[in-house]
Amino acid sequence: MKAEAKNIIYKELVDKDRLPEHIAIIMDGNGRWAKQKGKLRVFGHKNGVQAVREVSEACAEIGVKYLTLYAFSTENWNRPQLEVSALMELLALTIKREIKTLQKNNIRLNAIGNIDSLPEKSREALKETIEATKQNTRMTLTLALSYGSQEEITNAVKNIALDCLADKLKPNDINPELIGQYLYTKNMPNPDLMIRTSGEHRVSNFLLWQLAYAEFYFTPVLWPDYNKECIFQAIVEYQQRERRFGKTTEQIHQ
Repeated sequence: MKAEAKNIIYKELVDKDRLPEHIAIIMDGNGRWAKQKGKLRVFGHKNGVQAVREVSEACAEIGVKYLTLYAFSTENWNRPQLEVSALMELLALTIKREIKTLQKNNIRLNAIGNIDSLPEKSREALKETIEATKQNTRMTLTLALSYGSQEEITNAVKNIALDCLADKLKPNDINPELIGQYLYTKNMPNPDLMIRTSGEHRVSNFLLWQLAYAEFYFTPVLWPDYNKECIFQAIVEYQQRERRFGKTTEQIHQ
């Protein structure tokens, strides 16, 4: 009951006229959470699913339009094979199970990253759920899977170079807006708020181009413990900051 009361307080403090349009989250701390409880790392990943559900529902509920979750990085393939296999199995199962939750909340599922590198079962579950939810309009939930920002930018540069060689582009056409159209995120706005859980203070190859002017919020809470109270609190702090985009305070308030 106490936690619920806090949720209500933070939710009431959120200014719905100043919401971040796009929130990106590095979901960190599953392994440490499991270790604290004397369990295998995969136990933490399984319990992190509930946090995904809570945060997704909370964001949709208050009017956030885009939520992107860093679920599996290109570097995560280097983890112990047992953990990677368990994660991929969990991914396939979770995506199938969450179709009802996504439909109930009118949430559209999207995915970015090197999706072809995922196991077939995971790819099929992802494809099926993306197709089933494509008409939903309340919020877009994007999973960054086998995602690495340096790889994304490298691929964008290669494709721009190829289009220049094919006379589809000229070098003088290249600007930040055009580069953005060659990224995985071309159909969504850049994040306004980036959250990382577990107390780490780095972006870990996540949306390096897109986070240029995002507000960063770091919390010591481990991901399986992250809930609606936590996301509302992060949004409230975000709304207390002044976003200047390189301008002065005086210019912003003119």
